[in-house]
Amino acid sequence: MHPDKAKWDRIYTERQSAAPQPAEVLLQNRHLLPQQGIALDLACGLGANSLLLAEQGLEVHAWDISSVAIEQLDDQAQQRQCLIHAQVRDVKSAPPEALSLDVLVVTHFLVRDMAADLLAALKPGGLLFYQTYCRDKVFEQGPGNPDYLLKDNELLQLFAGLKVRVYREESLLGDHNQGWRNQSMLVAEKPSLF
Repeated sequence: MHPDKAKWDRIYTERQSAAPQPAEVLLQNRHLLPQQGIALDLACGLGANSLLLAEQGLEVHAWDISSVAIEQLDDQAQQRQCLIHAQVRDVKSAPPEALSLDVLVVTHFLVRDMAADLLAALKPGGLLFYQTYCRDKVFEQGPGNPDYLLKDNELLQLFAGLKVRVYREESLLGDHNQGWRNQSMLVAEKPSLF
């Protein structure tokens, strides 16, 4: 068994919380989603993003290494009468196929070596919604390992070939009690001729 699978199965088994909320990158920018198409929620966890995408009318695929998370997502999808193709999958060893997606959502997951695969997976005109934690934090939140934290403006560098539609990263500027802190978000579009 992959060590990440055991870790995340344990986390999702122990987690006793209210229903998960979709990522801010989707909540704030759902108006940019296409009316139809194929969407992938990569490393989906409990699938709050998947549920939002399905309710927007997209054909949704949700992948996570945790079978516990996928089972819980399947239960939620049935309760809400959403069709989601949820699958236990190690996304690092089996990334999405090239030119297969209209929408790709990645939240709280960072594997820099996958950036080229993620870019390739988008169809021309496809959208990437990405949100994860930064190294420059106002307070401790997210992973402690810097390998899983974004450097300043790193999302812009990782996905430099895309057209930026939305970007937000406030870092340590200004009044730390206001704004949206500790994370970076990007919505970007793959050019027609990539």
